[in-house]
Amino acid sequence: MTYQQALAYWFGRVNYEQRSPEPADLKLDRMRALAAALGNPQERLRIIHVAGSKGKGSTAAMLTSILRSAGYRTGLFTSPHLVHVEERIQVDGASITPVELTALLEDVRTASSGLEPTFFEIATAAGFLHFVRRRVEVAVIEVGLGGRFDSTNICRPLLSVITSISFDHTQQLGNTLPQIAMEKAGIIKPGRPVVSGVTVPAARETIAAIARQRNAPLWELGADFDYSYEPILVAVATEPVLLDTEKPLVHVRTDLKQWPPMRLGLLGEQQAANAAVAVACVERLRSAGLCISDDAALRGVADVQWPARLEIVGRRPLVLLDCAHNVASAQALIDTLSTSFPTVLALGTRRLLIFAASSDKDLVSMLRLLAPAFTHVYLTRYANSARSVSAAQLAAILRDVSDVPFTAVTTAAEAWQLAREAAGPDDLICVTGSVFLAGELRPLAATH
Repeated sequence: MTYQQALAYWFGRVNYEQRSPEPADLKLDRMRALAAALGNPQERLRIIHVAGSKGKGSTAAMLTSILRSAGYRTGLFTSPHLVHVEERIQVDGASITPVELTALLEDVRTASSGLEPTFFEIATAAGFLHFVRRRVEVAVIEVGLGGRFDSTNICRPLLSVITSISFDHTQQLGNTLPQIAMEKAGIIKPGRPVVSGVTVPAARETIAAIARQRNAPLWELGADFDYSYEPILVAVATEPVLLDTEKPLVHVRTDLKQWPPMRLGLLGEQQAANAAVAVACVERLRSAGLCISDDAALRGVADVQWPARLEIVGRRPLVLLDCAHNVASAQALIDTLSTSFPTVLALGTRRLLIFAASSDKDLVSMLRLLAPAFTHVYLTRYANSARSVSAAQLAAILRDVSDVPFTAVTTAAEAWQLAREAAGPDDLICVTGSVFLAGELRPLAATH
């Protein structure tokens, strides 16, 4: 196949990122058969398996950064991608090349004859196979949806990680936190250690019960490790990249030690919680035989890069790119604006929100939470997912929950252009609501 033919084959499969799966669609039989046809590459990898309602991508990025700082050839599998599909499969920070991806998809297509795998099953198989071929020493694998029936859950990891539990994907995972926790805890394997950043009592109890049933040692935030967070004020008149003096401080205490203060390369207290989870993972990985110094852990946390997570892509005006897609992550965005960017919340500053989201999200609660922090809202939709809600639908919701002025715009690019024209050098433009929106606007915002 050519590269374009390979992508046409891949994107022609059933894709649950574009339409939500029904509960009956979630199963592992086909994924196991596909992996077996490829020689079970996942069995030849040391894997860290990361699930969670929010924070799993950031935590996976931190773990990857730490492992690379410790000298390990490290694979990272994440989803969805921001701009280029190759971003989903990385080795030592470099995305898979189009040539490599084409060859992998050819092999997966041949092996999957008669199986009809989904888009994400093909992605998972390609990721495992690429990491084996590139002789990855540790692979950090982010769950796509849930955990129990996610395609990645055919692995037997060195360590399982559950970052948080909150309401998201309720149609597939359940509408109570214990139900969602049960699905996420499906990645816990018999006898394999687990690190959990979950603090909600009902969800925490569910995870602990499953870990006991499977004789899996469990380390929990708030019991076996904890953290404190020191936010840093971020200046407006500098380059977009975070300066070391602008990186917040995290103090992590575990049942083994008090860690030195560490700089954090991502903004927000929710990222401090993710960093504490990553540090707790380091201690478990050391017990499993990996050599990771304190300095490597501190460098990894400070140097981590994870685009579109409160990413500063411009300073005059201040442009923040975020992919908050549920109520919990929207609250984290508002909290970080108040702690790290208090001047942009001052009276007289124009605060412009560009918002689009998927149809399976709690749009009422998200807009009720976000709208009061902004002086004008640009409602739009993204073109790269069929699940995107129309601007007209979002407008009807916003009218019911807020009297903040808004403009409904057909395309995300037009929303960006209008916001950019309206913003002065001391104002704020914030893009949020979905990773799909962030991915569509990042190339425009990063070059403004």
